[in-house]
Amino acid sequence: MHILLACALVVTLDGLSSPVPADWKEQPAGGMRVKSFTVPHAPGDTRDAEVIVFFFGPGQGGGVEDNVTRWQSMFEGPKGKLETFQVGGVKTTVFDVSGTYLYKPRPVDPSIAPERRPDHRMLGVVFETSHGPYFIRFVGPQKTVAAHKAAFDAWLKGFKK
Repeated sequence: MHILLACALVVTLDGLSSPVPADWKEQPAGGMRVKSFTVPHAPGDTRDAEVIVFFFGPGQGGGVEDNVTRWQSMFEGPKGKLETFQVGGVKTTVFDVSGTYLYKPRPVDPSIAPERRPDHRMLGVVFETSHGPYFIRFVGPQKTVAAHKAAFDAWLKGFKK
Protein backbone atom coordinates (compact mmCIF):
# COMPACT_ATOMS: atom_id res chain seq x y z
CA MET A 1 0.00 0.00 0.00
CA HIS A 2 1.27 3.47 -0.90
CA ILE A 3 0.39 6.52 1.12
CA LEU A 4 0.49 9.87 -0.61
CA LEU A 5 0.88 12.94 1.53
CA ALA A 6 -0.32 16.26 0.18
CA CYS A 7 2.16 19.03 0.80
CA ALA A 8 0.73 22.49 1.10
CA LEU A 9 2.37 25.08 -1.11
CA VAL A 10 3.91 27.76 1.09
CA VAL A 11 4.75 31.35 0.16
CA THR A 12 7.68 32.93 2.00
CA LEU A 13 8.14 36.70 2.04
CA ASP A 14 11.27 37.98 3.78
CA GLY A 15 11.37 35.07 6.24
CA LEU A 16 7.62 34.98 6.95
CA SER A 17 5.68 32.02 5.54
CA SER A 18 2.05 31.10 4.99
CA PRO A 19 0.52 28.06 3.25
CA VAL A 20 -1.74 28.93 0.31
CA PRO A 21 -5.33 27.70 0.11
CA ALA A 22 -5.59 24.24 -1.45
CA ASP A 23 -7.67 25.38 -4.44
CA TRP A 24 -5.16 28.00 -5.63
CA LYS A 25 -3.17 26.82 -8.64
CA GLU A 26 0.37 28.10 -9.01
CA GLN A 27 1.25 29.73 -12.34
CA PRO A 28 4.66 30.57 -13.77
CA ALA A 29 6.18 33.69 -12.25
CA GLY A 30 9.18 35.71 -13.27
CA GLY A 31 10.58 39.18 -13.44
CA MET A 32 8.89 41.25 -10.76
CA ARG A 33 6.36 38.48 -10.09
CA VAL A 34 7.51 36.42 -7.12
CA LYS A 35 4.43 34.17 -7.13
CA SER A 36 1.30 33.90 -9.25
CA PHE A 37 -1.84 31.84 -8.68
CA THR A 38 -5.23 31.33 -10.29
CA VAL A 39 -8.20 31.13 -7.96
CA PRO A 40 -11.18 29.16 -9.32
CA HIS A 41 -14.24 31.11 -10.35
CA ALA A 42 -17.38 31.02 -8.23
CA PRO A 43 -20.66 29.64 -9.60
CA GLY A 44 -22.13 32.19 -12.01
CA ASP A 45 -18.75 33.67 -12.96
CA THR A 46 -16.88 32.56 -16.07
CA ARG A 47 -13.46 34.00 -15.29
CA ASP A 48 -11.03 32.85 -12.58
CA ALA A 49 -9.41 35.36 -10.24
CA GLU A 50 -5.67 35.72 -9.76
CA VAL A 51 -3.33 36.39 -6.86
CA ILE A 52 0.01 37.90 -7.82
CA VAL A 53 2.90 38.70 -5.49
CA PHE A 54 5.37 41.34 -6.71
CA PHE A 55 8.72 42.48 -5.33
CA PHE A 56 10.70 45.37 -6.81
CA GLY A 57 13.41 45.87 -4.18
CA PRO A 58 14.06 48.62 -1.64
CA GLY A 59 13.01 52.07 -2.80
CA GLN A 60 11.21 50.74 -5.89
CA GLY A 61 7.54 50.21 -6.66
CA GLY A 62 6.43 53.23 -4.64
CA GLY A 63 4.87 53.43 -1.22
CA VAL A 64 1.37 52.76 0.01
CA GLU A 65 -0.10 56.00 -1.35
CA ASP A 66 1.49 55.52 -4.80
CA ASN A 67 0.11 52.01 -5.09
CA VAL A 68 -3.35 52.89 -3.81
CA THR A 69 -3.51 55.66 -6.42
CA ARG A 70 -2.35 53.23 -9.14
CA TRP A 71 -4.82 50.53 -8.04
CA GLN A 72 -7.72 52.99 -7.88
CA SER A 73 -6.91 54.13 -11.44
CA MET A 74 -7.34 50.52 -12.60
CA PHE A 75 -11.05 50.73 -11.72
CA GLU A 76 -14.03 52.82 -12.71
CA GLY A 77 -16.37 53.15 -9.78
CA PRO A 78 -16.41 54.32 -6.18
CA LYS A 79 -13.27 55.00 -4.22
CA GLY A 80 -11.85 51.93 -2.47
CA LYS A 81 -11.34 51.41 1.25
CA LEU A 82 -8.07 51.11 3.20
CA GLU A 83 -7.29 48.92 6.20
CA THR A 84 -3.93 48.71 7.99
CA PHE A 85 -2.82 46.07 10.49
CA GLN A 86 0.25 44.08 11.58
CA VAL A 87 1.07 40.60 10.27
CA GLY A 88 4.06 38.86 11.85
CA GLY A 89 5.41 42.26 12.90
CA VAL A 90 5.04 43.66 9.38
CA LYS A 91 2.89 46.69 8.58
CA THR A 92 0.27 45.49 6.09
CA THR A 93 -2.12 47.72 4.17
CA VAL A 94 -5.08 46.33 2.21
CA PHE A 95 -6.92 48.40 -0.39
CA ASP A 96 -10.34 47.00 -1.36
CA VAL A 97 -11.80 48.40 -4.60
CA SER A 98 -14.70 47.30 -6.82
CA GLY A 99 -16.25 48.38 -10.10
CA THR A 100 -15.26 48.05 -13.73
CA TYR A 101 -11.72 46.71 -13.91
CA LEU A 102 -9.64 48.32 -16.65
CA TYR A 103 -7.58 45.22 -17.37
CA LYS A 104 -4.25 45.44 -19.18
CA PRO A 105 -1.77 42.57 -19.43
CA ARG A 106 0.94 45.13 -18.62
CA PRO A 107 -0.88 47.61 -16.34
CA VAL A 108 1.57 50.50 -16.68
CA ASP A 109 2.00 50.27 -20.48
CA PRO A 110 0.29 53.39 -21.93
CA SER A 111 0.26 51.88 -25.45
CA ILE A 112 -2.27 49.20 -24.45
CA ALA A 113 -5.98 50.01 -24.44
CA PRO A 114 -7.66 48.53 -21.36
CA GLU A 115 -10.26 45.78 -21.58
CA ARG A 116 -13.28 46.82 -19.49
CA ARG A 117 -14.35 44.04 -17.10
CA PRO A 118 -17.49 45.04 -15.17
CA ASP A 119 -18.32 43.75 -11.67
CA HIS A 120 -14.74 43.07 -10.61
CA ARG A 121 -12.96 43.54 -7.31
CA MET A 122 -9.36 43.86 -6.21
CA LEU A 123 -7.69 43.49 -2.85
CA GLY A 124 -4.35 45.25 -3.21
CA VAL A 125 -1.84 44.67 -0.42
CA VAL A 126 1.36 46.45 0.54
CA PHE A 127 3.37 44.13 2.83
CA GLU A 128 6.18 46.33 4.24
CA THR A 129 9.07 44.02 5.20
CA SER A 130 12.51 45.16 6.29
CA HIS A 131 13.98 44.37 2.83
CA GLY A 132 11.38 46.38 0.96
CA PRO A 133 7.68 46.09 0.32
CA TYR A 134 5.94 43.19 -1.37
CA PHE A 135 2.84 44.04 -3.37
CA ILE A 136 0.00 41.55 -3.64
CA ARG A 137 -3.03 41.81 -5.92
CA PHE A 138 -6.06 39.55 -5.62
CA VAL A 139 -8.28 40.51 -8.54
CA GLY A 140 -11.20 38.92 -10.35
CA PRO A 141 -14.96 38.88 -10.73
CA GLN A 142 -16.81 40.30 -7.72
CA LYS A 143 -18.52 36.99 -6.76
CA THR A 144 -15.30 35.02 -7.08
CA VAL A 145 -13.27 37.41 -4.94
CA ALA A 146 -16.07 37.48 -2.34
CA ALA A 147 -16.25 33.66 -2.31
CA HIS A 148 -12.50 33.36 -1.65
CA LYS A 149 -11.96 36.45 0.53
CA ALA A 150 -11.99 34.57 3.86
CA ALA A 151 -9.32 32.15 2.58
CA PHE A 152 -7.26 35.04 1.18
CA ASP A 153 -7.52 36.91 4.50
CA ALA A 154 -6.48 33.77 6.43
CA TRP A 155 -3.49 33.30 4.09
CA LEU A 156 -2.44 36.94 4.40
CA LYS A 157 -2.85 37.08 8.19
CA GLY A 158 -1.17 33.68 8.53
CA PHE A 159 2.35 34.86 7.62
CA LYS A 160 4.75 34.02 10.47
CA LYS A 161 8.32 32.90 11.11
